[in-house]
Amino acid sequence: MATVHKTKQGGRDTAARILAAAENHFAAEGFTGARTDEIAASAKANKAMLYYYFGDKRKLHRAVLENLLTNLKKVIEDAMDSRIPAPERLNKFLDGYFDFIAGHPNWPRLVQREAMASTAEFEWMLREFLKPYMRALGEILESGIKAGKFRPLDTRHAVFSLIGMINFYFIAAHRHPAALGADPLSTKSLRERKSALHDLLMHGLLKTASSNQSHLERSR
Repeated sequence: MATVHKTKQGGRDTAARILAAAENHFAAEGFTGARTDEIAASAKANKAMLYYYFGDKRKLHRAVLENLLTNLKKVIEDAMDSRIPAPERLNKFLDGYFDFIAGHPNWPRLVQREAMASTAEFEWMLREFLKPYMRALGEILESGIKAGKFRPLDTRHAVFSLIGMINFYFIAAHRHPAALGADPLSTKSLRERKSALHDLLMHGLLKTASSNQSHLERSR
């Protein structure tokens, strides 16, 4: 795990600014293209402080990923209460994941870059976080099928479809925003996108039309 030197409040603020700037640069330019001097400048810090808090560029990159994954982990855990009916757990999972990316829009690009390059970092993310998260989503779907709430389907493909429909929207919002019309990351656009996702997904998963309508209304 990447380590950050313990600091007083002023130092923590500097480290946080460096981490936020690094996230933007790594998402936009990739690990190879991102430059530590430009990250430091964006964070209004000097390069020496970057190396003091994070050690080197590789450790800074790992710290960026760990910070995001820690926040994502909370989303997954909140949706795993087996006492909650599967449709509600799925809503919690999808809402939480959507809101996570809305608050961390660099996430899909960071993951996409690592996946396309088949990096060691991606293998680590896949093993320690992404596979368990996808398995958790699959378990929600399987429990809903067993309970008679969801129609029978291939949960493996459903997991990729559910995550992909959220990820691609945010990737397109950055790369081709004009294709999505009005500001795709505005509060109004995000609310409309989430409602559309619930409409499509619940009509595709739930067995009865009445259940579909109740879940759609609850998502608005």
